[in-house]
Amino acid sequence: MLSQKALKIDLYNGYYRVERIRDPAIIGPVDFGFAEWVRSKATCLGGGPFMGSILPGSNRLIVTGHSPCWDGFYVSTVGGAALTFENVGVNYVSLSSRCPTPSVLVLRREGQEEVEVEVVPIHPQTVWRAAADRPALEQGFYALQRHIWDTFAGTFSTPPRVLAGGPAALATDFGALGSSKVDKNGLTFVDCWAGRGGMGSRLVRQHNLYGVIFGGSFIDTDLDDRKVADDFFQKRFAMRMAVKDREATTKYRYDPALHTGGTLGVNLAKLKDKMFFFNYRSVDWPRGDRVALHEAHILPRYLKQFNEETIDQKEFSHCGEPCLAVCKKMRGPYKKDYEPYETMGPNLGIFDQRAAEQVVGLADALGFDGISVGGVLSWLFELLDDGIVAPADWGVDGKPVFAAAGFRAVEDSKHNADLACRVLRGIIGAGGDRRGDLDLADGARTAARRIGARTGKTREVLDRLVVTCASERGWMVPNQYWVPGMFSPMPVMGKYYEYYGDDFQPPRSLGRMNAERLVQELVLDNMGFCRFHREWAEELVPEIFHDFWHAEIDLRAHHLELARRINVRNASTFWESGRVVALVSAFLRRKAEEGVKRPELDEWLQRFAADGWQAGRDFWYEVRKGVDEALAEPIAAPAVVAPATPAPAPAGK
Repeated sequence: MLSQKALKIDLYNGYYRVERIRDPAIIGPVDFGFAEWVRSKATCLGGGPFMGSILPGSNRLIVTGHSPCWDGFYVSTVGGAALTFENVGVNYVSLSSRCPTPSVLVLRREGQEEVEVEVVPIHPQTVWRAAADRPALEQGFYALQRHIWDTFAGTFSTPPRVLAGGPAALATDFGALGSSKVDKNGLTFVDCWAGRGGMGSRLVRQHNLYGVIFGGSFIDTDLDDRKVADDFFQKRFAMRMAVKDREATTKYRYDPALHTGGTLGVNLAKLKDKMFFFNYRSVDWPRGDRVALHEAHILPRYLKQFNEETIDQKEFSHCGEPCLAVCKKMRGPYKKDYEPYETMGPNLGIFDQRAAEQVVGLADALGFDGISVGGVLSWLFELLDDGIVAPADWGVDGKPVFAAAGFRAVEDSKHNADLACRVLRGIIGAGGDRRGDLDLADGARTAARRIGARTGKTREVLDRLVVTCASERGWMVPNQYWVPGMFSPMPVMGKYYEYYGDDFQPPRSLGRMNAERLVQELVLDNMGFCRFHREWAEELVPEIFHDFWHAEIDLRAHHLELARRINVRNASTFWESGRVVALVSAFLRRKAEEGVKRPELDEWLQRFAADGWQAGRDFWYEVRKGVDEALAEPIAAPAVVAPATPAPAPAGK
């Protein structure tokens, strides 16, 4: 039977207690985290009921709590880290209150001894200053992670794992939590991120907690018998677990049909004219212009470099749990995921891997959420390019090269990368008392209003900021796929808790399909599974959960109820940006150009042509109605699975 324990820690005084979970409504870390958030706004860590098992992808560490940027409940995940977290001997950790001084949390359990909890003071600013002159990938987050490892790892009997924030967690509301894979030699360059939602900012700014190191040698009951696991797969798919998982994760490892692999390679090869260029300006270009840019700079350079340097060299790794997907595509110390290398690549006016590595590497070192910071940089670049803000206002010496005509892949990419790095440093420097344009302590929407008030161009500034909105100030840069689902009014945005297929769906239907995906994605996160394995996990995990844990629980019904409770607190608000309205309108036009014949499509095209803002508002509300309707009634067995296009390989960051 499933037996669970939670470690609850008051960070102010160090008091802690271990409680047995007796609530039948809590079977996973999202259940627990949501309950603790409702009860006390606690921040929680946890693994799913299969952490420590041999099931592929079952060892994601789930971080939940109040997102400082989205301004609501959030779920963020770290690949592989639950394999080490299981050694602590508890299922979940709940963090409340605030450390009196900047601190590190140490969680250790050796054998059958009780769990040890220490809240240890630390001086993160000293660590960051000491590393300021080192290469980028030894600064910030990496320096702090190394300091925590060097200080505490020797006190563990087995290699522990570290979660840490960077300077962005202190300066902004979208700082990430990073954690590097550990091998026999210690920390590696293969970093994983609970990036979305600003959970690094949550720990640092709310709890004064800059890192967590955890591990030990506790041994628990796991599904560790390969024959038992193979039997589940044989009954359902008529193939062994390893064979089925290899088939299901082809695109994350290597797709022979495309001669590339991983999230970056597959998406660069397949999205083509559906990619974003120059802060989404490209959505209003003729299709031929988008295709021409892809053929001029993506295929012969950006993708070719990646294939030659990473795919051909088989520079593949995993997140810390042995996994056939080996989705971590590397070039030396640089990990190549699609979305950071899109937001800080083509969308930022960068089409050269060296230049992209320069920006992504610094953004990671500073501890930013890669998708969000790339979206913010692209927005700031357009403000400079359009003359809304003068370079001198931000302490930089020039404008970006921010148009396709005459773009030089190497020289102009390097120019834009140098400029982006100066802006990144400016954002970190502006995170104190000075309330300048680059101060993002209260988020991008607040900064946009400040810039707009100073320049007298509030509408122009807001129109260029591509984010989804929640409450008065909540914001989220969307995942990088040109589909209306990514701009939906869902309770949690910035993940894949919505339908992201490239097909046209009337907005009311899209809302219902969003709700179906929300339920399925909650199953994966609550069970602690990586969604890269969803092709088999969505079908088989409910059966394994029922049989292995002898649990008489209908996982679909359970997570439908969880989705309802989360959606009751859905604070999404209508888009503030004219560019977002343009994105949705241009998507509809693209569908018509591709030959889609639907009367509903024709109707929406006419409405957007007549009054874009009003049509956008009506579209948004229709999606919201579909979501609420679907979650107000039982959802049938899913007719829609997570699509393979246009997002065949969503990034794990």
